Amino acid sequence: MSAEPIFLADGDAFRATAHARGPWDAGAQHGGAPAALLARAIERTEPGSGMLVARITYEFLGPVPLGAALRASTRVVRPGRRFQLIEAELSGDERPLVRARAVRLRRGAVDLPPEALAPASAAPGPELGTPGVFPEDGEPEGFHRTALEIRFVAGTDYGTGPGCAWFRLRRPVVEGEVPTPLQRVAAAADFGNGVSHALPFSGWLFVNTDLSLHLFREPAGEWVLLDARTSVHPVGAGLASATLSDESGPLGSAAQTLFVDRRSSRA
Repeated sequence: MSAEPIFLADGDAFRATAHARGPWDAGAQHGGAPAALLARAIERTEPGSGMLVARITYEFLGPVPLGAALRASTRVVRPGRRFQLIEAELSGDERPLVRARAVRLRRGAVDLPPEALAPASAAPGPELGTPGVFPEDGEPEGFHRTALEIRFVAGTDYGTGPGCAWFRLRRPVVEGEVPTPLQRVAAAADFGNGVSHALPFSGWLFVNTDLSLHLFREPAGEWVLLDARTSVHPVGAGLASATLSDESGPLGSAAQTLFVDRRSSRA
């Protein structure tokens, strides 16, 4: 991939390009960018041969700045041949910015009856999708604009209500590397609240404080489908949940806890 990457390598650190920018703050990253970077670190953590990443839960401790040198670290806190638990952290300016915990399971061959398998997805393929038009935010580059190709196949086009959209990375997560399917899923999964919001983007905040991925099989290919919906409550919280699929069918789910408020309010 020759396109400018989302992250540039800087020694043992990474620096985000403008393609990591998020829609809430011009100086901060979209959550999908650090999520993909930490997914990369998790799948490279040894000993991992023969293991499937079945779950990653991310906690965003605050905005991830565009200009900071970011370092990813991981450690195996529960080793094993059938079940492992990995802790990962993305830090910048000597403080943690994102923490994650991942479950890895042994990759086996279990003879399951056909009726136990997940049914095929009924959603149209990405070739039938139409590009969404994201509300103007004054920035020509951003994760939601230039890092991914987004094609809607059902629901809204960045309006309110449930949304169903295909996502494909347009550029490498890290320079010189082809993104893995897991990195592609992590990048796309953080869009659940963006493609299915319950409130207008212009007047409301519905920022996710975390992201949880649950995968019952390994993803494949370049395209990831989110079939998402958002629920909000006057207490000021919300939940965005999505079914995850690739072109072979369903592969898991994603969920985000949302902080909800008017844009004019101050915390």
